[in-house]
Amino acid sequence: MQIFKRITLFLLTNLLVMVTIGIAWSLISSFFGLEAIRQSMMSLLVFCSLFGFGGALISLLLSKVMAKWSAGVKTIDPNTNDPTLRNLVGRVHELARRAGLPRPPEVGIYESDDVNAFATGPTKGNALVAVSTGLLRRMSDDEVDGVLGHEIAHIANGDMVTLTLITGVVNTFSMFFSRILANVISNSVDEKLRHVVYFAVTIVGDILFTLLGSMVVSYFSRQREFRADKGGAQYSGRQNMIAALRRLQAVYQTPYEAEEKDMLAAMKISNRSKGGLMALFKTHPDLEDRIQALQRA
Repeated sequence: MQIFKRITLFLLTNLLVMVTIGIAWSLISSFFGLEAIRQSMMSLLVFCSLFGFGGALISLLLSKVMAKWSAGVKTIDPNTNDPTLRNLVGRVHELARRAGLPRPPEVGIYESDDVNAFATGPTKGNALVAVSTGLLRRMSDDEVDGVLGHEIAHIANGDMVTLTLITGVVNTFSMFFSRILANVISNSVDEKLRHVVYFAVTIVGDILFTLLGSMVVSYFSRQREFRADKGGAQYSGRQNMIAALRRLQAVYQTPYEAEEKDMLAAMKISNRSKGGLMALFKTHPDLEDRIQALQRA
């Protein structure tokens, strides 16, 4: 159910694209004398918008392919002879029909002991829902339906596009402020070092401001999780959705081996910490908060 892997991969790909474009732009503007672009606030903001949203859009277009590659997802043929897998595809397609999706998503499975599933893809008609083998083994049919309904809700709500737009805004201002800072600092050093300092501060600034901006992305991600829970309850039944979240709680509280507990924590399934600075970077609300929100609905 957690989309931490998807968001992390999306942000890392986006950051890589943005930094690469930023390096190229910094080299061009520094060594080819395009000082007017750097000195003009409006021009700078326009260019940052193009590059910032460009990185986010490229990440969105690659999200489905990258998710398959990173998790080792094997797409399931709807006409497979395996009755378990055929049933899984049929349940996903039925939930997609209830959600009014223009086209059923691809359904995939990947080998992992973790209890996890994710949805990704650039559009509602070009999406993927993937589940782990661990989830199928450890959850009942009703709980699996809750998970699948949650992931279908992510697609129906257009969450990847929403996160792309938010990330594009974050990228734009990250690039903008890092270059403003680079101008201020580089203009205060010897002219011989100016280009080098500008280049270095730009790259460091891109990374630092993007990390700060990820708190904004994480906040919106948490809000989208509540909405996806609500959609999952609508498509698969509220009790199934609550049961799925309860199962995640039980999975985390079971005394697994240390390695597996570390994996679960990294996946943000536990969402153990409620406070502190790291809570600002959490992509998912605490499971108990999500359950209570469904019970109040």
